This record gives sequence, structure tokens and C-alpha cells, in this order.
Amino acid sequence: MALTHKAKKRWSLVILLVGLPVYIVSAVTILNVLYPDPNARAPFWVELGIYIGLGVLWAFPFKFMFKGIGQADPNG
Repeated sequence: MALTHKAKKRWSLVILLVGLPVYIVSAVTILNVLYPDPNARAPFWVELGIYIGLGVLWAFPFKFMFKGIGQADPNG
């Protein structure tokens, strides 16, 4: 079932305003669980790589949703 352009815009907004903050909090929580001791944390570059990887990874399942959102409605 294909979504209309208007529905895609609405769902994209929900994903960005609700889903992305939830994903960010969960990524930080997971990293804090993996390295609970502040003195025994992973090196800065390792943490940066994990955050960048997770930052890119969240967008792949929603690629179809964000595609064409910035364009004018093709139906009118």
C-alpha cells in the first residue's frame, strides 16, 4: 500500500519529532550500559564512531518515507 504525499509528510514529521529523540536516548543509554564506569570508558574515537554509526543507521529503515518529501505534491 503506497502512502499519499500528505501522509508521507505527516509520518516523516512524527518520525523526526518523536522517533528520533527516542532513538537518541536509547543509543546513549546503550552506550552507558556498555561502559558504566566513567573512568573505564571507551576511547573518544570509538564512542564517536559508535554514535556516527547509530546516527546513520536509524535512517535506513525510513529511507522510503523521506524520499521526495521536499518536492511539491505530484498529484496537485
